[in-house]
Amino acid sequence: MRRAALAGFMVVAVGLTGLAGCSDKTDTSNQPSTPTTSASKAVTGTVTVFAAASLTESFNKIGKDFEAANPGAKVTFNFAGSSALATQINQGAPADVFASAAPANMKTVTDAGNGVDTATTFVKNQLVIAVPKGNPKGVKGLSDLTKPGVKVALCAEQVPCGAAAKKALDAAGVKLTPVTLEQDVKGALSKVKLGEVDAALVYRTDAKAATAAADVEGVEFPESAGAINDYPIIVLKNAPNAAGAQAFVAWVLSDKGKSVLSDAGFQAP
Repeated sequence: MRRAALAGFMVVAVGLTGLAGCSDKTDTSNQPSTPTTSASKAVTGTVTVFAAASLTESFNKIGKDFEAANPGAKVTFNFAGSSALATQINQGAPADVFASAAPANMKTVTDAGNGVDTATTFVKNQLVIAVPKGNPKGVKGLSDLTKPGVKVALCAEQVPCGAAAKKALDAAGVKLTPVTLEQDVKGALSKVKLGEVDAALVYRTDAKAATAAADVEGVEFPESAGAINDYPIIVLKNAPNAAGAQAFVAWVLSDKGKSVLSDAGFQAP
């Protein structure tokens, strides 16, 4: 009987041990999962960004934020008219990212096979009439630009701000002869700041920029609603720093990038 009792005790002990062993394999099916992915590698090296002139202030801020988050990275910019940038890229200029002020100039690059995947529209921009502080000529709309003695600067038509200006002027039925045609929006805006012209058609963001706000104010006009420019961005095919290019574009599209662009006056796509 003692042997039988001892045997029974051992069976129970083994069973409890087995249960204890099973209890080590905790069922986690109903518990929150813990991320197991390893930390992503920080971006290093130089990231060269070709960007429309109207992105100057915003991208300089985004570039600094990006560098702060990636201490081993350096962002360099080439700001100019989108048409000129597209030409440079297609001629082999080394660049990682292209941000255009219009889809047409981006198409020039992608049609040449110099983009990776599909360009993403990240913001929109709208025109205003930039005039000196106080609006001494009393400009209230596009028709006022045709008044005697009013000197106007426009962007050249191949530049996105020039194409948008032509579209708005045509919609308003206004024909004017500018005293100068500039190769990017900053050039047109500078003519107002320097007092060389009485008005210029520029983007809302440029008139709002801190570098212009002290000298210039923007006059809104209804026809600009029909001439809004989409801004696409893309990683370039022969990017010297492909990983950096992907990371920079992702940053522009992130909430942090969107916040900077929104504060500058850009519209959501």
